[in-house]
Amino acid sequence: MKRQRADYQVIPYPRYMRFAAAAYQSVRRKPMIHGLLEADVTEARTLLREYKARTGESLSFTAFLCACLGKAVDEHKAVQAFRLSGNRLVLFDDVDICIRIEREVVGQKYVVPYILRVANHKTFRELHDEIRAAQAVDTRESLTRLRLLPVALYRPFIWTFTRIARRRPQVWKDNMGTVGVTSVGMFGRGAGWGIPLAAPTPLMVTVGGIGEKQTLVEGRVEVREYLSLTISVDHEVVDGAPATRFTQRFKDLIESGYGLAGTDMAACRGAKSFPCEPPATRVTQ
Repeated sequence: MKRQRADYQVIPYPRYMRFAAAAYQSVRRKPMIHGLLEADVTEARTLLREYKARTGESLSFTAFLCACLGKAVDEHKAVQAFRLSGNRLVLFDDVDICIRIEREVVGQKYVVPYILRVANHKTFRELHDEIRAAQAVDTRESLTRLRLLPVALYRPFIWTFTRIARRRPQVWKDNMGTVGVTSVGMFGRGAGWGIPLAAPTPLMVTVGGIGEKQTLVEGRVEVREYLSLTISVDHEVVDGAPATRFTQRFKDLIESGYGLAGTDMAACRGAKSFPCEPPATRVTQ
C-alpha cells in the first residue's frame, strides 16, 4: 500500500522485480568480459525513417539488431557455448535471443523477458512482426502465476532451477535463451554505453545511445550516426579471439543494413538497394 510522508512516499516493490533481483544473485559471480564499440547506423536508420514516411509503419530497430545478431552468432557459435560437466561445451544450432519488452497491465508498465526462437533462421520482417505481436500480448496470466509463488521461496526456487539447468543446458536454453539483448539507450539521448551487472546467457548485448560524429567517408567529411554497443561474454567458455571475430562480424552486418533489403524499403530510394551482406569497409574515422 502506498503511504504518503511529508517529504517522500513509500510505494510497493513489484513482485516481478523482487524475482529478478533474486535471479541476478544466481549469476553474479560469472566472469564476464566486456567490449565497447560503435557501429555506424546512418544508412539503416535512414532507410527505416524513409520507409515510415512512405508507408506510415514504424519498423523495429530492435528487430534489425536481432537479425544482425542472429546471423553473426550463427557464424560464430562459440560465443553462445554452455559449459557441461566441467570438461565439455554444448553448442546449440539455434540462436534464441532473449529481449526485454515493456507491457502495460491494468495501468502499470512491466518489463518482461521474451525469447525470439531460432532468430538465426528468421528474416528481419519476421522478427519485427513477432516483437510487435509480443508487445500486444496480455501478460496478466503469467504475472498471476508469479504471485502464486511466495516471495520467501524465490531464492530457493532459482537456486534449484540453476542447479538443474547447469547440468541440462537445454533447460537453460528453453527458459533463458542462448543470447541476451538489453537496451539502455531509451533512457537518454546521445551516445553512451551500459555495462550489465550479470548475464544469464553466455553472450549479452547491451544497446546504448546513438550519437553523431563527423567522419571521413570516401574523402568527404560527413555527419554520421553511431550506435554505442557493449558486447559481454562469459570468459569461462569464450576466449578473446572468437569473441573479437564475432564482434567484428556483428558490426559489419549492422553497418551494411543486413536484412533490410527484404522489407521493400529499397523502393524508398529508387534504384538504390541495400545489400544483404556487408561490403568492403568504406568508412574511416
